[in-house]
Amino acid sequence: MALYLLIFSAIVVTCIFFNKFSGKIGIPVLLFFLMLGLLCGSQNDGFASQWAWIVGKISTIALIFIMFYGGFGTRWKSARPVVVEAGLLATVGVALTAVLVGLFCHFALGWAWLESFLMGAVISSTDAATVFSILRTRKLGLKNNSAPLIEVESGSNDPMSYMLTAVMLSLFNGGITAGGIVWQIFSQIAFGVAGGLAISGAAVFFLKKINFQSNGFDMLLFIAIALVSYALPDLIGGNGYLSAYIVGIVLGNSEFPGRRPLVSIFDAVTSLMQIVIFFLLGMLAVPSNLLHSLLPALIIFIFISFAARPLAVGAILSPFRKYPFRQLGLISFVGLRGAASIVFAINILTSGVELQNDIFSIVFCIVLASIALQGSLVPAVAKATGMTDAGEDVMTTFSDFSEKAEMSFGAIRIKETSSWKNRHIKDLDLPQDCIIALVVRGDMRIVPKGSTMLEAGDEVVLCTRSFQGRNTDNLVQHTLSENSKWAGHRVCEYPKKDGNLLVMIQRGDEKIIPNGNTILKAGDILVLLK
Repeated sequence: MALYLLIFSAIVVTCIFFNKFSGKIGIPVLLFFLMLGLLCGSQNDGFASQWAWIVGKISTIALIFIMFYGGFGTRWKSARPVVVEAGLLATVGVALTAVLVGLFCHFALGWAWLESFLMGAVISSTDAATVFSILRTRKLGLKNNSAPLIEVESGSNDPMSYMLTAVMLSLFNGGITAGGIVWQIFSQIAFGVAGGLAISGAAVFFLKKINFQSNGFDMLLFIAIALVSYALPDLIGGNGYLSAYIVGIVLGNSEFPGRRPLVSIFDAVTSLMQIVIFFLLGMLAVPSNLLHSLLPALIIFIFISFAARPLAVGAILSPFRKYPFRQLGLISFVGLRGAASIVFAINILTSGVELQNDIFSIVFCIVLASIALQGSLVPAVAKATGMTDAGEDVMTTFSDFSEKAEMSFGAIRIKETSSWKNRHIKDLDLPQDCIIALVVRGDMRIVPKGSTMLEAGDEVVLCTRSFQGRNTDNLVQHTLSENSKWAGHRVCEYPKKDGNLLVMIQRGDEKIIPNGNTILKAGDILVLLK
């Protein structure tokens, strides 16, 4: 037991380390865990046959949290303008992609009809958690509502893929009629939606009434809600993943104490769940099978990326006439394959159906190619298509964004040597979320306009968002004694430690914002930010 706990802890620590490392080199961290699982599994003959069922159950639980977070992390105010298009992509788009892939597998690769469309169903959805991670970590602002459209589509299209996979497996097992298929589809959607709305309504009512006395219990409650949102509809024949997404998006956009911090917590939980899925996928994979499946997997991956996905996106979004061709190209490219496809492939592996082709290994290779190539190139493709927007804050599309952020005022004085001297305000390269609120010139108070020219001696009042981080808690004070050797020296000569910054000098009743030429005096209180 101790050994397993040690291994699990090592995986979590490695996750944190490689997540930071991968951001610098542009390689998604999940690729590392996929390969790590493959390496571990190759050392354990028979792991796939012995543990596939248990791995399937663990992966299903992990996908519940991924689906829940897909809704919980989405800000409805940003998503509302594109909800129709995103909904069509998540349903009709997924079905169209599955059909196109099925036709391709049958006619180009010579697969049987049922097996072809089973492959299409499994690989038809896109990955929400990876898309969220790329947009958040890269702060990738996109034009024309591209970010919320991609987020809502990727967060809500797994239920459709799951439903198609379930229907195809029913056809494989036989004994199901056309009426049975219609009922299965209807019950999946109807009970999934009804269950999601009922559970989310009850949860919101409960959360507004309860007051947690101890930190951490709210997180435990949310874990329970996420699990119930899947389990209850699934027991009555509904789509549990669809219900989990609906509950997530309702709770993520409802007001109750402690909501915003939960987004970051679920972000971390979802990352861990993805690691679990990708690591277990690697454990189940057999290297020799992967080699045999590599060629058909690459062929299918190329077809999905450059034919099926673009055709589905174009067919659905083109009639709206507000999406230029370059935007359609970006949305098509961001159709990453990931965790859901893996879970559905594991379900096929444990279903006992007889297949002519190793769909599990083929999905493994497709997901590997999608993460390694598409995941790494999303920022570059966004830039190449001209869809990046430095003025667009992608964080506004997530539910932990708040428009009620506190504002702070500061003042600077324009000196003779200032680069702002004799310049119009409209010509200044001001940072985002920063404006000039007032210009004080002698006894005059000037309400600034773009044409206002700044002069030497002006005091400029700036307004910006208050800092929301925790680093400002680390302020320390140091008093220069009468015998201090630094009394009489300039600030630029004062010894600096890595990470320390001298932010203020308290001299009697006077507070001094220092620069390099400020002379230190005995009795000064130095305020340092560590």
